[in-house]
Amino acid sequence: MSRRPLRPTRPDWFRIHRESSYKVYTPLLALFSMMYRSAVTLRLCAYKHGFCKARSLPGFVVSVGNLTTGGTGKTPAVIALGKWAVQKGYRTAILSRGFGGRRQDDVVEVSDGKEIFCDADMAGDEPFLTARAVPGAAVVIAKKRYRAGQYAHKKFGTQLFILDDGFQHLGLRRDLNVVLMDSAHPFGNGHLLPWGPLREPISELSRADAMVLTRFRQGAPGESMKAFLNRRFPSIPLFYADHVPKQVVFPGISRIQSPECLLSKRVAAFAGIGDPGSFKYTLEKAGAHVVGFRKFSDHYAYSPGDIAALIRMKDKTGADYLLTTEKDWVRIQRISPMASDMAYLTVAFSFLPESGGIFKVIKAGVERAKDDL
Repeated sequence: MSRRPLRPTRPDWFRIHRESSYKVYTPLLALFSMMYRSAVTLRLCAYKHGFCKARSLPGFVVSVGNLTTGGTGKTPAVIALGKWAVQKGYRTAILSRGFGGRRQDDVVEVSDGKEIFCDADMAGDEPFLTARAVPGAAVVIAKKRYRAGQYAHKKFGTQLFILDDGFQHLGLRRDLNVVLMDSAHPFGNGHLLPWGPLREPISELSRADAMVLTRFRQGAPGESMKAFLNRRFPSIPLFYADHVPKQVVFPGISRIQSPECLLSKRVAAFAGIGDPGSFKYTLEKAGAHVVGFRKFSDHYAYSPGDIAALIRMKDKTGADYLLTTEKDWVRIQRISPMASDMAYLTVAFSFLPESGGIFKVIKAGVERAKDDL
């Protein structure tokens, strides 16, 4: 295997977006952030005053999105809602843009709920992972989610549409706008792109119908964020969820173990997700001793050389396992050796007991939509 070193992953936007102190590059980022704010404001005004029109789908549309560039757990949340909907017997379609895929068609059917037709390279890692995790739900991708929804309704008679990463997708009306926020780092440094992680000003949370604090834990900072949102947006229901380790999967030896197998183990790990540090925290919370960790940008395209360097990191640190996320694994499984000490961790999005009301809201909406059709 190639011994080419890891490609540089700079600039480290995840770090930059949490910086509160000024750096030499801050004025330039602030300038672009002002330009970005102007563009966002114009776009929001165009939809608000009817210059741009939103279109409707024949069913109940739930949007799952966020205010920042990533790291809130949208994909696990979409999977959790999709599984619930299928279990309830609703004809469900998950609509995604399919970031990072190599598709060429305008609308791509990733899955019909029974069979998956695209790999992660073609569909993008998140739609492929969702299709694999939610049998029974169709997964359709298109740049314009309205086209994907029309396709799903015509072919599958969809009743419930789950719009993945839909908060900024104003061209499609939704019946329930759910916004996720990381309870510890909800807004980064509080600035808009590219200076900070915000895709829209915090005030735009007023468009939400429900907010979910993810990775919520009692005590600061979760409680302080809870107090802030209740004070700033008192009329919007607030729910809570956490990401719970579920399984450790060793593809090379076809073995699945519980997270307890990581207890006191020396682990080398890597992640190319919105918040790589959250994966390290999850491993440490599971009792693993993380002796080496490498962060990559979200949707990072790994090369064989990258994998070789990560294996060397594992050997150099004397780790028992080389671990990554399930989202990363679907991107590397074609180029990674099926070694017995390589594994990925699956994580479940779990609403806390007092947050079960969000499912009641969705159920009532779907039933109303069925009556109107």
